[in-house]
Amino acid sequence: MNKHSLKVEERKVLGKAVKTLRKSGLLPGNIYGKDVKSTAIQVSLAEFQKVHKEAGETGIVEVDLNGKKVPTLIKNIAYDYINDVPLHVDFYQVNLSEKVKAQIPIELIGEPKAVTEKLGLLLQVLNQIEVEALPADLPEKIEVNVEHLANVDDAILVENLKVSSGVEILTPKEEMVVKISEPTKEEVVETPAPAEGEEAAEGETAAAEGEEGKAAEGTAETPKEEEKK
Repeated sequence: MNKHSLKVEERKVLGKAVKTLRKSGLLPGNIYGKDVKSTAIQVSLAEFQKVHKEAGETGIVEVDLNGKKVPTLIKNIAYDYINDVPLHVDFYQVNLSEKVKAQIPIELIGEPKAVTEKLGLLLQVLNQIEVEALPADLPEKIEVNVEHLANVDDAILVENLKVSSGVEILTPKEEMVVKISEPTKEEVVETPAPAEGEEAAEGETAAAEGEEGKAAEGTAETPKEEEKK
């Protein structure tokens, strides 16, 4: 797995005052880990977003703090969901010789036969699964080919997923990843029949509108008759 590097600085600004860091393009965060004292840090938001896009939360990020480089995994990103911008990030310092647990995203490949033949709809039940492995062995994603799903109720379970020998899946094997479900029937919305008495009311309204129209026409013709006289 490729390693990614990110230079950070020790952070002195704490609490609500971190708003001033964000305004200057810095992202507040922490480095923590097993038997590791938590350290407050700050990093360029632009640089972090670039590394996060490449490494995700399963790629090893070598964090450089004051010249000391430590391997970490990106964890617990807090977002401003209105603007989709990170507000805070944690880096989990790892021991490359010790296994860690991580959530791995699932990526579906292909289009099910049942969908192309319009027999059913593809329902993705799980978007990620939990695994345990050495940090360097963590997969970036788990690809699942769904092209062979041809009938309603065809499914792929966690136990059907394939991972490398150094990766152990912790999510229960009987959990469903994807399934072909029956197509949703379109509901036909019928216009309700008018209640008793409504037809008469509508007729009276139409008649009234007709009388108003005639009255308006008569009013419009009056000046013309006077002009002829």
